[in-house]
Amino acid sequence: MRFEKNIYMTLKSILISLCIICLNFNSYSQKKESPYETDLVKDGIWITTGVGLNVVGVLLIQDKPSLSQQDLNALSKDDIWGIDRWAAGNYSEKANSASYIPMFTSFALPLALLINENERSHAGQISVLFVESMATTGALFTITAALVEKSRPLVYNTSIPDEERMDNDEQRSFFAGHTAATAAATFFAAKVFNDFNPDSPWRPVVWGVAAAIPATVGYLRIQSGKHFLTDNIVGLAVGAASGILIPEIHKKKNKNVEIYPTMGFNLRGENVNSQGIGISYQF
Repeated sequence: MRFEKNIYMTLKSILISLCIICLNFNSYSQKKESPYETDLVKDGIWITTGVGLNVVGVLLIQDKPSLSQQDLNALSKDDIWGIDRWAAGNYSEKANSASYIPMFTSFALPLALLINENERSHAGQISVLFVESMATTGALFTITAALVEKSRPLVYNTSIPDEERMDNDEQRSFFAGHTAATAAATFFAAKVFNDFNPDSPWRPVVWGVAAAIPATVGYLRIQSGKHFLTDNIVGLAVGAASGILIPEIHKKKNKNVEIYPTMGFNLRGENVNSQGIGISYQF
């Protein structure tokens, strides 16, 4: 299994463990009022379903076919959208390695929230919401990457051996998972800080940092030849949406709104045939 796949499997394991720890910690740490409301059953179902969809997505990615020699020979930069064409052929192992630094750093940003006493007293609750945000982002990424056929920019670089260019791991350019995961973490941290500190003068700075870090990751992913510009734009949007919406729908004022992951099966109940997000509003 390739390095990136191992990373996502490891992150999922960490998130599951963190969720279990935080659910227990939450019962001992409610000292000040939180703007959020969590429910053991509902949030447990959300996280379990999100992790399950991640597993489904990873399995689908593993089974994704490699590019044939005929298809490789037929590739042309002229067939790429103009907004992306300039990145076709990019390749840099240095940029690829560098992109992991801000990504992994972003996962620690929610911990910075614990500096403030109010957020620290709700560390368990915040951690559960963070797990939900990351699990949702991961599910959307893995399933999309598995189902959408799009070669990475480096596949258009003829100086790279054909075996590497045809590898199935290089055929999932859409959308950018590193950028999405980073945006989910940074925008989640900004959203929680904003909700706990609505009058803080630091809010513009926090939101600016939240946008700058995934943008940096996106730039490095383009330079490395792993993703096109549009892949990163969508990845940043998906991650930011998860990071912002998960806390928002848990706010106490939003009791009538529910957003939840869904999973469907065929009539025989053997294979998953649909995944997505369900939204309900109670009048």
